[in-house]
Amino acid sequence: MRRRERRCRRRGGLTLIEVLLVLVILVIIASLAVTAYGPIQQKAYINAAKTQINAFKTPLQAYRLDLGDFPASGQGLEALRAAPSGVSDPTKWNGPYLDSPVPLDPWGNPYQYEYPGKYQTDLPDIWSLGPDGIDNSEDDVGNWMQG
Repeated sequence: MRRRERRCRRRGGLTLIEVLLVLVILVIIASLAVTAYGPIQQKAYINAAKTQINAFKTPLQAYRLDLGDFPASGQGLEALRAAPSGVSDPTKWNGPYLDSPVPLDPWGNPYQYEYPGKYQTDLPDIWSLGPDGIDNSEDDVGNWMQG
């Protein structure tokens, strides 16, 4: 009878195998969530880069109205924050044209600037190096791109 009583007095806790099974299921669910999150995050970064690049359009137009032309490639986007050297009439510079410092792209790299542009000769080319940080690669995001 004692044996029977011992068998019936099982504790209500979980066994090690049950705990491990629950952990495996949680790891599988987490890995599925992470793999779905990666492409969504990349698309969000690309959209953020496009938005930031488009935000340079108005300050660049104001700079052009004041000084007669866009900043040269050597002056870059920093010409929107501080009067560049080499301007024919520094009194025409009515900046700063940006309220805050020139932002980095979503991947932490500075935006690239070229005027006259290679893709649009009458406008400056502004682009991000994209996720790989390499210039002239397929993942670059520029103001000449559609969509």
